[in-house]
Amino acid sequence: MRILVVDDEQDLCEILRFNLETEGFSVDTANSAEEAMSFLRDSLSKHYNLILLDVMMERMSGFEMARQMRASGDNTPIIFLTALGEHDDQLQGFAAGADDYIAKPFAFDAVLARVKAVLRRSNQNALGNHYTPNTLTKREQLIFDLFQQNPGRFFTREEILESVWPDGTLVGERSVDVHIARLRKKMGAEGSRIINKTGYGYGLV
Repeated sequence: MRILVVDDEQDLCEILRFNLETEGFSVDTANSAEEAMSFLRDSLSKHYNLILLDVMMERMSGFEMARQMRASGDNTPIIFLTALGEHDDQLQGFAAGADDYIAKPFAFDAVLARVKAVLRRSNQNALGNHYTPNTLTKREQLIFDLFQQNPGRFFTREEILESVWPDGTLVGERSVDVHIARLRKKMGAEGSRIINKTGYGYGLV
């Protein structure tokens, strides 16, 4: 999963990058809200699963960046990192669109726990609440469950056949393509997160 860290303290950005990459995340850093917004506009090459966002920055604040993102329809989860720890400041952060709020100074294990919790909630909201199981056929639901339980992993058509048609039903690999096409359509905008990676197979990103 890809995380964008936005903070005008370059040393803090690098510390967070190092520790998050050690945990297996892909991390980009930006030292201003303006730079971060330019990253977000580069939608062809970058998709972020989470943003760690400082509040007190020169020119555009983290609160303003979050408000602009939400106003444009960008619902990427945001965790504010800030020295503003008063109750009213936290309320302002949540009003701006925050998913969580961590006061500085902080320990990295606390940041990691919050990151994982927000990503878990985000995945459940994005994948579990757009439709009910009865909108999917049995095979589509099995494919959906396989991908949802293994985000980031790619499955060959043969692996999907073995997992979804284990009862000996004689179907070809083309059936996998047809069922995934139908599943993508029923998932709406989220369907684009199921991709076919050449040489690896299908997976959820």
